[in-house]
Amino acid sequence: MAKNKQEVFLHPGEYFFSSGDQHIGTLLGSCIAICLWHPILHIGGMCHFVLPSQNKESARALNGRYADEAMAMFAASVVEHNTVLKQYRASIYGGANVVASLMREDEDTIGERNAAAAMELLMASCVDIGIVDVGESWPRRISFDVASGEVTVNA
Repeated sequence: MAKNKQEVFLHPGEYFFSSGDQHIGTLLGSCIAICLWHPILHIGGMCHFVLPSQNKESARALNGRYADEAMAMFAASVVEHNTVLKQYRASIYGGANVVASLMREDEDTIGERNAAAAMELLMASCVDIGIVDVGESWPRRISFDVASGEVTVNA
């Protein structure tokens, strides 16, 4: 990793979008990270969401802990950069079943539900989905180089 790049680490529920020279990193279990990258402008961002959605009754600020709201944050950032979502490429990481022994065999894990939500939201926005590295039973540490669009994954 280049030493001159700013390092940004996302905790669960955090979101970061940049047109600068950053590496965005996070550590995932059942959570999902979506990396969104514009291949011509070399801008993009990452979200780290915990659950597909929340039941909310009143309008308030977007909460990056939820897939649908993290996707709305991406949509707002894309507009701020005079682009549209379908110009971006996405990759999806995480969704591990890190507590496999606690699940019934016929029950979807939170990781599976999170991964499905990410796929559905990106497809609904006509975003090209490249790499999908989800599932299994181990955590992932990822690093996204915004300038190049390259994502490094370490289990």
